[in-house]
Amino acid sequence: MEIIKHGFEPVYDKESKVLILGSFPSVKSRAVDFYYGNKQNRFWKTICSFFSEEIPETLEGKKEFLLRRNIALWDIVTECEIVGSQDSTIKNFKVADIKKILQNSQICLIIVNGGKAYEIFLKNFGDISTPYIKLPSTSPANTRFSKEEWYDILSRVFGRA
Repeated sequence: MEIIKHGFEPVYDKESKVLILGSFPSVKSRAVDFYYGNKQNRFWKTICSFFSEEIPETLEGKKEFLLRRNIALWDIVTECEIVGSQDSTIKNFKVADIKKILQNSQICLIIVNGGKAYEIFLKNFGDISTPYIKLPSTSPANTRFSKEEWYDILSRVFGRA
């Protein structure tokens, strides 16, 4: 069991329209100090291809992309004990204060990336008035990933890119 002091700070600004919540950074993400650092994770490929853009190569480029496209990004768990990157082992965790983002942005939809994140989200924010939806995890471990489901939901907010 590894005790992680904290995850990453959220990426958002006052123009953000969609908040995407993951569970907690993977080992590879923690190594590069930014969200979805595992090159096998489909997050960046899916989001960038939706907007017909190349995946930015730098962390600053990824932050700029998110803000330019009005996407906020954070993890529902900000601190926890975890074994490797296994969401199923998350315990003794602290939950993100997503109301901070909601109060300081234009979030009209929360996308929860995967089952564990959704389970924690529902337990802590299931009564929130902002619409939310669970989408299949972009993790390489998820064999039921559907790029089409992600595109469908993204198009409801951003239109067809």
